[in-house]
Amino acid sequence: MVRPRLALIPGEPAGVGPELCVRLAQTRQPADLVAIADPDALLAAAAALSLPLTLREPGTDCVPGELAIQPLKQSRLTRFGHADPANARAVIDALLAGGRGCLDGSFHGLVTGPVNKASINAGGIAYTGTTELLAAQAGTDVVMMLANPGLRVALVTTHLPLRAVADAITPVALVRTLRILHAALRRDFAIAVPRIAVLGLNPHAGEDGVLGQEEINTIAPVLAKLRSEGMTLIGPLPADTAFLPQKLAGFDAVLAMYHDQGLPVLKYAGFEQAVNITLGLPYPRVAVDHGTALELAGKGSADPSSLIAAVELCARLAQQRAQP
Repeated sequence: MVRPRLALIPGEPAGVGPELCVRLAQTRQPADLVAIADPDALLAAAAALSLPLTLREPGTDCVPGELAIQPLKQSRLTRFGHADPANARAVIDALLAGGRGCLDGSFHGLVTGPVNKASINAGGIAYTGTTELLAAQAGTDVVMMLANPGLRVALVTTHLPLRAVADAITPVALVRTLRILHAALRRDFAIAVPRIAVLGLNPHAGEDGVLGQEEINTIAPVLAKLRSEGMTLIGPLPADTAFLPQKLAGFDAVLAMYHDQGLPVLKYAGFEQAVNITLGLPYPRVAVDHGTALELAGKGSADPSSLIAAVELCARLAQQRAQP
């Protein structure tokens, strides 16, 4: 595979997603991109940025300033900075169309822009996140992993209230997550023997049971079981020291127990280049690691670095999966 074919979903049409796609189209990319979006939203973004954009049929060899599109009309014209629940259905349909195209082989991977959860739910669609949406469509268990050039952080739980996290850290959930993470590091990142650091749930990884029993009763037994199967697992480790540079040098990935345990560190270490990867899908899916930034929409000041990084990584993962 020389040039993968990737579906590109701008996400929330009133946010920065469309203009980031327009910025992306100004340079040659490592994959053939097909935007699944309303043409008028992309053309409006191009006009707001005073950038050239010609929309082409899928299969066209696009040059800078051109972008292939699979049209999907939204209900109302975009007003930059004003998310409209009337367009919720179009946002979800675009995501599902991209996933469906990957499942049937029309695309080799999926790159997604930021989505406004509140607007989707206000539009009458129950939505917790694109990761969960694509997992349900594919019928697979998945793991969310965020990455930048120097760090990979996967999550056992994702979008849960903090008071619900401890109950969700079960042996079944840990085993499932670690197996998906381990397999993805081997298949997609070509790491023959992945070294995975596993964080504890409690401060100081429970302090030998003084600050909590989850490490003793749940996490450590699971790690012992999977080590006996050949996995290289380090932990459970205290989260406050696991991210020290000298320790990270010995890990290929870190598994955090909950969303805000690991992701603030990753974003601080390199937010602009960070991307969100869904492990466990039958195809590569990479998303930007930022929100819709409604306050920046249409102004031309949004940084496209995360979307550029997402396309580059998705192309590499698609090529890696094509290897015999």
